[in-house]
Amino acid sequence: MTQASAALGLTKPLQDAIAEAEELIANAPFIRTEADRLEGYDYLSGRIRMAMQTAFDYDLDQPVFINPTHQFSRQGLDNPDAVYLNAYLREGVEYVVRGTRGTSADLSFQVMGGSYSATSAATSLMAFDERELSIGPDGSFEFTYVAEPGAKTLIVREVFNDWDTEVRGTLTIERVDTLGRPRRPLSEATLRKKYEVAARSLTSSIQTWFAFPHFFQYKEPVNTLTVPASTPGGLSSQFSSIGHYELAEDEAMIVSVPRCDDCTYQAIQVGSDWYASTDYETHQTSLTKAQAACDEDGMMRFVISERPPGPAGAPVANWLETTGHRTGPIMLRWQQLTRALAAADGPTVEVVPVAEVPKHLPDLVGLSAEEYAERIAARQRAVARRMIS
Repeated sequence: MTQASAALGLTKPLQDAIAEAEELIANAPFIRTEADRLEGYDYLSGRIRMAMQTAFDYDLDQPVFINPTHQFSRQGLDNPDAVYLNAYLREGVEYVVRGTRGTSADLSFQVMGGSYSATSAATSLMAFDERELSIGPDGSFEFTYVAEPGAKTLIVREVFNDWDTEVRGTLTIERVDTLGRPRRPLSEATLRKKYEVAARSLTSSIQTWFAFPHFFQYKEPVNTLTVPASTPGGLSSQFSSIGHYELAEDEAMIVSVPRCDDCTYQAIQVGSDWYASTDYETHQTSLTKAQAACDEDGMMRFVISERPPGPAGAPVANWLETTGHRTGPIMLRWQQLTRALAAADGPTVEVVPVAEVPKHLPDLVGLSAEEYAERIAARQRAVARRMIS
């Protein structure tokens, strides 16, 4: 066989899709700086990675849980506190899910129909958390699920309130009728299809997440946050408050919200215009109620800004860094609630000059550079323990 005739040309659709995806990224309408553009190329690497997983790692005959969203593959304003696991489903097929419960604040399951696109959201067919499972003394659990009409994906979220002490559990999925059988042998037709799926997935995911925030966050006035509400198409017990910020380098947003003791998990995060989390390992761009300082009146007061907002320009405990982004989405989440939330449970917002934050929050205590570095080191270690990808 000559070298000229050896190549099957299977990767051509993916090569074309990568070139198209690069054009989408390079010409994104919200790019303002070269740093934005470079961040887009980093974002693109995660989209390529996810596209390959979508096409090659998921197996309808021999399903396994895949982690498609993590610190190297950010999408859909991914939650820095969550480990995401997905498995593809075939309608009418029986599956057995087994696991051991870790000590995370929330373990939830959701069956989705269809997929997100640039024009519509996926449909949630079923959602529940571990409170509906029978969990043994050793933390083990098992349940059977027959995929209902329209079911496409089983999504599992394990969400951590205390990064330092909570640990992951284990989880497996089996398709009953194919268990014990070998995988189908590879064929040229199968591989060709997989590369074509990867190509479609790559460009569609970028277009989807460009459009998605305009369904929700960017419908709201800038520098506001919504009253907490049950997350549309989301988890059974999750409420959320959403918005987006636009801040000059010398401005800060003060977000005040009551600490909620009627949920196992409460958190806030800022993101980028790529509708993805920003660097939550080496910067403080998210905080849970376990990580945040709470004032004596039961309020948590967060400061979103580029520059450190404390006295004499020092960092503070509840500082959320914008990491060079003048604009971006904001989201607050409450999970495993035992009651519905009302407006009084939600956040209030005030935008002030960053130099005046100490006047508005006189009880702010600045952190030394060493103390803040210790906080960042703890985040890095926690992510390394929790999110090996």
